[in-house]
Amino acid sequence: MPNPKTSPKILPYGRQTIEDDDIQAVVDVLKSERLTQGDRVGLFEAALAEYCGAPYAVACSSGTAALHLAYLAAGLGPKDAILSSPISFLATANAAASVGAIPVFADIDPDSGNIDPNKIEAILTNRLAQDPKIKAIVPVHFAGFPCDMKAIVSIANKHNLMVIEDGCHALGSEAEGRKIGSISDLTVFSFHPVKLITTGEGGAVVTKDKALYERLQQFRTHGVVRDHFAHKADGPWYYEMQALGFNYRMSDIHAALGLSQLKKIKRFVEARRAIARRYDAAFQNHPLFEIPLEKGNTYSAYHLYPIRLKDSLVAQKANLFERLKEKGILVQTHYIPIYLQPYYRNLGYPKGLCPLAEDFYARELSLPIYPSMRMEDVDRVIETLNALVKKG
Repeated sequence: MPNPKTSPKILPYGRQTIEDDDIQAVVDVLKSERLTQGDRVGLFEAALAEYCGAPYAVACSSGTAALHLAYLAAGLGPKDAILSSPISFLATANAAASVGAIPVFADIDPDSGNIDPNKIEAILTNRLAQDPKIKAIVPVHFAGFPCDMKAIVSIANKHNLMVIEDGCHALGSEAEGRKIGSISDLTVFSFHPVKLITTGEGGAVVTKDKALYERLQQFRTHGVVRDHFAHKADGPWYYEMQALGFNYRMSDIHAALGLSQLKKIKRFVEARRAIARRYDAAFQNHPLFEIPLEKGNTYSAYHLYPIRLKDSLVAQKANLFERLKEKGILVQTHYIPIYLQPYYRNLGYPKGLCPLAEDFYARELSLPIYPSMRMEDVDRVIETLNALVKKG
């Protein structure tokens, strides 16, 4: 058994920051009359919409549920396809597949890990006449670094496509001076414990479009509506199921935590950015690492701090991963390109489809970064990593 007095402090790549007021907010709901479908969800949605600069927000049970709701609200189905990045969590593609849509993958810009607009345009030019047709572009703001939204929106407008942003890493990030959530038709967020704020589990979709908002609400709750009926109401209790929906509701317990956390997001993002600046100073111009870059007029919330190993270290990645773990530093890799998973390989997606994404995967390591991380912890990561690569 490890001796707790001598074992190193564990530094995960990400973790929640829960404070006394967060706990009290949850306790207050637990002591109240309603644990779900009370007032906290609506308050959280209003606060989130205001923060993002969007008129509407719909909270739900997870980021995956939020993606599913967004695709449903957008009307995606078996005759459609989405165009997205392979460098994302599986849910970005899986939620599309769950409505029958086909994920199409465009390669990335290796400096950011984000989808490359030039690759988007090339695919659209070659594929628009094919069936199923691409109906939406789904940019993923990898690690909190915004995609080139100006270029992506321009391409979408040119080809008459929707833009559904996967902003699960990017609450608090900005592109062209605008918060992620204020730009496109639909933007999806996740509130998993390693994200910018947490509700335990939870997600949300924000939108500028009232019709999409109403569809999101309907699909979140079993497809049920309580007005605009197809048939004559039997009485004040009457409701109708007008579509096949789901129980994707967020509870008031979760929303209370989210509402408390959202009040702190400015502090949380500033703490992440301060840690990132420390890493930048240590690893900029490093002979063995490439650091992430904010490109153009963007502002990253730094959900992750992804370094890339240079050529001489790539073959040692697995060994470096394990040696860091032995030192109590739990790095991670984000992500295995989605189409390399057996499920997608069995559907015919070939290895080599997006060579830059595959190269990015081979090189990427996500270093610990979270708001409660102290600068001495950051320095320990820097010193340990440098010592390990120096030893070889």
